[in-house]
Amino acid sequence: MSHSMGESTADTETKKVSEYTRVVYDPIDTRHYGAIHTPIYQNSLFAFENYDQFDQAFQDLQAIPVYSRGHNPTVRYLEHKIADLEEAEEAKCFSSGMAAITAAILSTVSQGDHIICVNQVYGPTREFLGGYLQKFGIETTFVDGSRIEAWEEAVRPNTRMFYLESPTTQLFQLQDIRACTTLAKSIGALTIIDNTWATPVFQKPLQLGVDLSVHSISKYIGGHSDCIGGVVIGSAAIIKALFNKEYMLFGGIMTPQTAALVSKGLRTLPLRLRRHEASALKVAAFMQTLPFVVKVNHPGLESHPQHQLAMTQMSGSTSLFSFESPMELSRIKEWANRLKYFKIAVSWGGFESLVTVNKLNSAPADSPRVVVRIYIGLEEPEDLMADIESAWKQVEALELP
Repeated sequence: MSHSMGESTADTETKKVSEYTRVVYDPIDTRHYGAIHTPIYQNSLFAFENYDQFDQAFQDLQAIPVYSRGHNPTVRYLEHKIADLEEAEEAKCFSSGMAAITAAILSTVSQGDHIICVNQVYGPTREFLGGYLQKFGIETTFVDGSRIEAWEEAVRPNTRMFYLESPTTQLFQLQDIRACTTLAKSIGALTIIDNTWATPVFQKPLQLGVDLSVHSISKYIGGHSDCIGGVVIGSAAIIKALFNKEYMLFGGIMTPQTAALVSKGLRTLPLRLRRHEASALKVAAFMQTLPFVVKVNHPGLESHPQHQLAMTQMSGSTSLFSFESPMELSRIKEWANRLKYFKIAVSWGGFESLVTVNKLNSAPADSPRVVVRIYIGLEEPEDLMADIESAWKQVEALELP
């Protein structure tokens, strides 16, 4: 995929600056003696010289540090960097991806509203939308996100929000973001997208009409499997309203220590993603040749049914994908057990390769399949491919219960 970028909120010169430069460069900060990294502000509160300053600060708690539940300078620095990278006006960081997701959702809907959501959405998000919100009289319809007709058919008079996740993180199905946002705007609904897979480097949803973009910072943005966090990105007006309500009242704040770790990870995000992308495409293509694989789900492959759409709305692909197998679940789990360079673990986005194995719930009853989610880290792809093949040869002839 070709790579293109821009900057919607900065001047003309900044628009021409590469993302490699934008995540690394900061002006000399004389307040901090030219420190290369923004210091960790380990403060619960901030003092003022006089009461006039104190009163003024309460007029804009998002901009002026008073108490770290509202504004912490270390966290605020990270928010500015992420907003810049996703070409947005504002961003707000949270203690986890789910804290960001639930705050974003609750900021857009009220009792009696209706939500339309892609049916392959992240499990906890689906539970929140389809289960938890019902006690507030908020209903959700889950649709085949790949068909704009499914979104159109699900619209009700009280539909207030579309929730997208493109690509999804199990079968890696895309939604036509521009078509979905156009439909949402035509009925007066807002759109939220989980953009964690593509990151702000490879997908800029706000430029496609999305109102709010959410990320699990724990994944690629942090990049080192050492922190938990989330972020909501959008216009200054929407984020200010979210800050004053869902952020301040629910208290799901990011700590300054986490923000400092994530800021360091952000410096290398575009560089790491190029490596992840190239390695994953090589491994995914290799997986298509193996006897125990019947389908590989990776939008960056030409074999993916939505590859052309991926090339239209993303400027690159990342390294989480899945494959489907007709083999017994026990055999595939034993294959995973014998992998040397893949850890069996949840999450993704760090330097280490990962694998998880599950039944494919959407498979026909007379043709069961296993779906294996593969995350390609920063190891040498040839080593990973040799590991995959070696593990299969070890289990291929085993007698398993």
